[in-house]
Amino acid sequence: MERAVPLAVPLGQTEVFQALQRLHMTIFSQSVSPCGKFLAAGNNYGQIAIFSLSSALSSEAKEETHDGPVYSMVSTDRHLLSAGDGEVKAWLWAEMLKKGCKELWRRQPPYRTSLEVPEINALLLVPKENSLILAGGDCQLHTMDLETGTFTRVLRGHTDYIHCLALRERSPEVLSGGEDGAVRLWDLRTAKEVQTIEVYKHEECSRPHNGRWIGCLATDSDWMVCGGGPALTLWHLRSSTPTTIFPIRAPQKHVTFYQDLILSAGQGRCVNQWQLSGELKAQVPGSSPGLLSLSLNQQPAAPECKVLTAAGNSCRVDVFTNLGYRAFSLSF
Repeated sequence: MERAVPLAVPLGQTEVFQALQRLHMTIFSQSVSPCGKFLAAGNNYGQIAIFSLSSALSSEAKEETHDGPVYSMVSTDRHLLSAGDGEVKAWLWAEMLKKGCKELWRRQPPYRTSLEVPEINALLLVPKENSLILAGGDCQLHTMDLETGTFTRVLRGHTDYIHCLALRERSPEVLSGGEDGAVRLWDLRTAKEVQTIEVYKHEECSRPHNGRWIGCLATDSDWMVCGGGPALTLWHLRSSTPTTIFPIRAPQKHVTFYQDLILSAGQGRCVNQWQLSGELKAQVPGSSPGLLSLSLNQQPAAPECKVLTAAGNSCRVDVFTNLGYRAFSLSF
């Protein structure tokens, strides 16, 4: 269902309104379907678009699904989970391709006051315990049991907004980063904080003119990469030691490990490809002036749809069929 246009708006202005909406659109989040053939993207107008990667067409369906922006999305075997202002919603992927799809359920964490409606900036699946972790504006991590829909624990320690989450898959540990400049490591067995890295306090990482906030992080076994206000940096977690400072001035908003590379994006049009040593292997330009999310489609069920997608400060999702160039763009 397209955004309703008030009757008072002359028909000749409808196209202008839609053009202005696209001009000021920001795509915050992406998630690939379990079959690997579709991509969901959520924007600041509360719309979730479903794109067909297999046919490389424009959106198969578009729904106004949120009362506010869609900041984060993840996919399970059957569901698309999305979050925005204060709550998380679930949709059946099998129904998302139909017009008029309705949410399956919605849940709101137990906030400290009934008047509190903080942003949910990050969602993280923990497959081994069939749970979802969500974090954002209330400075806490909330764990929800996906089978029962109940919230089972709250992790407290951050003193400001939480922007990002990452899972250490070999151990039941989660990392979180936020405005307070700290990356905190949590043991899910004990619900305790076991390690804190205050990145901005390390001289080689600190960039006071950009602030102390942590906007992105990713993990691979004993290694972590994070960035934001401080420089994009590779850390050895066991020793809490920064090992590589990546030479990029622009704050980075998304980072991920990919094979023997690190991919990052943020202010600027390019997806950056880094060697672990810190050498810049390539910068591949996209169509958006700034990037907020990267999504790697590595679903084994659809090897023909193995692509990287990048989105941010525009109405377009750039599709890279290999890491060397942008093949085409999908548009809301």
